Amino acid sequence: MSSRVSVTSALLQWSGRRWRAAIAAAILTYLVIAVPTDLIDTPLFSREIPPTWWSFPVLGITAALTGLLVATYVARAPAPADEGHERFGVAGTVVSFFAVGCPVCNKLVLVALGSSGAVQYFEPLQPLLAIGSIGLLLWAFVTRATSENQCPAPRARTATATPSDG
Repeated sequence: MSSRVSVTSALLQWSGRRWRAAIAAAILTYLVIAVPTDLIDTPLFSREIPPTWWSFPVLGITAALTGLLVATYVARAPAPADEGHERFGVAGTVVSFFAVGCPVCNKLVLVALGSSGAVQYFEPLQPLLAIGSIGLLLWAFVTRATSENQCPAPRARTATATPSDG
């Protein structure tokens, strides 16, 4: 019998503390991406090109998956075999920022491609960035959620100091 569990059974085992962490991380992610990309209108930022129809669903899915992924780190230490999965989650969230942002408002894209290059080359890539970011987040979350009940590596025992002769 495998020690891997389904995502549903893993989520059913979560404590209230984990769910609260997931919700808080999802809200924070939503705001951190939505405010600077001007998906939430504020006087701090503006867009030259209106958001696409898929920007808000991508943002919502990204926020939810980031919240769920962050919650997998609550109350359990990651097993040594899981090292590196957090990088995929972080990468997925960062890529999502570029996917839903205004192509000509992004200073990095403007420096690299100019305004016409941003619209001509970067804007068509944004849906692919969105799919890639969601894929990375989904993979990282499913991997962590379904493998956290595996047998952890044994902890190293601390050596006790003994006086030496000589």
